[in-house]
Amino acid sequence: MGWFGGSSSDSQEASRLETVQKTPGEPDQVVTVDVVQKKPTKKICCACPETKALRDQCITEHGPDSSRCTQVIESHKHCLRSEGFKV
Repeated sequence: MGWFGGSSSDSQEASRLETVQKTPGEPDQVVTVDVVQKKPTKKICCACPETKALRDQCITEHGPDSSRCTQVIESHKHCLRSEGFKV
């Protein structure tokens, strides 16, 4: 049992993804892949503290619309997605 009554295996959610695989000279194939999506295990404010600090510092120094911060912001978004957040 988890802290709030749920089981610890509830942290992942499976879904199916279908894609068409095209190979020249061969008929198209539909490929089905099971995708496991991780559910967040912590609040978004506590996830990815390293990239969050760099993002916040860049935005403070250069402004939220600065092109200097684009890479730092994208790195933070990538980290959040890897933690299971949809951003």
